Amino acid sequence: MKAMIFAAGLGSRLKPFTDSHPKALAVVNGKTLLERNILYLQKFGIKEVIVNVHHFADQIIDEIEKHNGWGSTITISDEREEVLETGGGLKKAAWYFEGNKAFVVMNVDILTDLDLMEMIRSHEQEKPLATLAVTQRKSTRYFLFDTYDALCGWRNVQTEEEKPADLIDTQEDYDLLKEKAFSGIHIISPDIFSLMKQEGKFSMVDVYLDLMKKNKINSFDHSGGVLIDVGKPESLLKAATLFG
Repeated sequence: MKAMIFAAGLGSRLKPFTDSHPKALAVVNGKTLLERNILYLQKFGIKEVIVNVHHFADQIIDEIEKHNGWGSTITISDEREEVLETGGGLKKAAWYFEGNKAFVVMNVDILTDLDLMEMIRSHEQEKPLATLAVTQRKSTRYFLFDTYDALCGWRNVQTEEEKPADLIDTQEDYDLLKEKAFSGIHIISPDIFSLMKQEGKFSMVDVYLDLMKKNKINSFDHSGGVLIDVGKPESLLKAATLFG
């Protein structure tokens, strides 16, 4: 199985560190976020990884070369000309996943103890187009799942925006939906590339909301485990207490 790590983002929430470094190289107890996630994937036998780069791309490439990929074979997807967001970034790397095997995608600033093998087994058993790791935690944005744990919408609780616009017709519909916060980890069938209509710069959220009507997109709930979005300086400090 192969994987992609999204490492191209500007990391604006991690300023001032990201004024002169990419967020992928933020350090937690002597190891960068990128190294930690490369090693995390290795625990589940995944040693072929493509990493997209944009912000201070050369620093990431130099670090990978310096450490010989920490024991993995790492390919670079170069987005230095324009950062393509998650959907555009994945589509640019589609060539890497040619074949019929599902693959893992994860954000570089996520640290977790999620049992990825259990998630992979769930995906292989259910055979959806994609499986999204989620937890029941407080957030401002949620994926919405039906009683069968299939994706059916998205909600921003701050702005009250919902997608699709006709998501809820009755109070009964509202009560049946389950709000779950996305953990930044996906398992995806390569079939998705032939179904993506978007071009250029776009989000995977929009891809999933577009495709969920005709394709099953599942959730994998790992509530109760360790998960931290290392997006702010204070979360780096918290991560240091959780990951040795």
